[in-house]
Amino acid sequence: MEVSVRDNNVDQALRILKKKMQREGVYRIMKIKRAYEKPSVRKAREASESLRRCRKLSRRRYS
Repeated sequence: MEVSVRDNNVDQALRILKKKMQREGVYRIMKIKRAYEKPSVRKAREASESLRRCRKLSRRRYS
């Protein structure tokens, strides 16, 4: 991921970087990886995420 700083405006570049990271899901992944997750909890979370993705895709498809 790359963000260019224009006119020495670091604050704006940081804002753009944060938005890009949020769109890519980096913050969500960091939150998940912060602590140990039991395999059963991980499996349940991944199943619910998959179900949510499928429902979202089907809503888009039929709209």
